[in-house]
Amino acid sequence: MAPERVWFARARSGDHTCAGALFLETPAALYGRYWGCVEEREFLHFETAYYAGIERCIEREIPLFEAGAQGEHKLLRGFSPCPTYSAHWIRHPALAQGVRRFLIQEAEAVQQRMDALATAGPYRQVDEPPST
Repeated sequence: MAPERVWFARARSGDHTCAGALFLETPAALYGRYWGCVEEREFLHFETAYYAGIERCIEREIPLFEAGAQGEHKLLRGFSPCPTYSAHWIRHPALAQGVRRFLIQEAEAVQQRMDALATAGPYRQVDEPPST
């Protein structure tokens, strides 16, 4: 990946970095967020890992901000659940078979949870009547 595609949102406390989030950027999307901090502060996680990314997308007219996997807390910030994918190769056949079986079961459970969370999201289909 080209260095200009890597972006770091840094939070400072005085003259030192106290937190940061790493993002990977393309013209089509900003992908995040690898987050870390050396001191806990209220709202620092969301400011650095989410809001800074959203601002970057607006400033650079990037159409998609992918905030990363997991986190039901993202619903409150306007992020709807969406699937993520990864690819792994496991050399040991028995271990690969066990992992494959687990992933099939997990995929079903994750889809059920995503379906349930989708009803709690901040957006609705245009043709849906507003709830009263």
